[in-house]
Amino acid sequence: MALLLLNKPFQVLTRFSREDDRATLADYLQAPGFYPAGRLDYDSEGLLLLTDDGPLQAALSNPKWKVTKTYWVQVEHTPDELALQQLRNGIQLNDGMTLPADAELISEPSWLWPRTPPIRFRKAIGTAWLKLSIREGRNRQVRRMTAAIGHPTLRLIRYAVGPWSLDNLSTGQWRHATSEELSSFISSQTQSYARPYSAYQSPRRKSPIKGRN
Repeated sequence: MALLLLNKPFQVLTRFSREDDRATLADYLQAPGFYPAGRLDYDSEGLLLLTDDGPLQAALSNPKWKVTKTYWVQVEHTPDELALQQLRNGIQLNDGMTLPADAELISEPSWLWPRTPPIRFRKAIGTAWLKLSIREGRNRQVRRMTAAIGHPTLRLIRYAVGPWSLDNLSTGQWRHATSEELSSFISSQTQSYARPYSAYQSPRRKSPIKGRN
């Protein structure tokens, strides 16, 4: 069982196969047998996790396990407290009500890399940055949530998934998760939810945590 952390650049498809001239994961790493654990859209940036382990992929991406995903979101205008409270209460989207999110205004991150191409800047329309944490994985969920409160997303960076973050990863860089990080995550999942991580195991596969006591 292994896990890779990639800081996916803007306008990179979250797949290894190439069907046109758009960039893919294969432009940044070679990882046969690894698959993304969750989506990250072509026009979004930031942390993408990839694993060669089916149960781990399910534990990271299945919404029922509510693994927290944290985003840094640049939006049009500056949301007021009422708009932020809407995000915290849950937003009614066309596919149902979202779970409550953690939402706060933040300063532009000091570690932020320039995006190529940059966002379209309009002098008459100011922008602000939000730190938004959700526990779901609906299609383009963050963009739809900010649009629903009247603040369309201009730039979207996934900063963290569960205990893993972009810290020390420049755009396009990747690293292996350590065995200690994996063991800690699996232990937290087993302790936090009624259905343990081992429930994801196929009867034809050995438990990936056997012998790690």
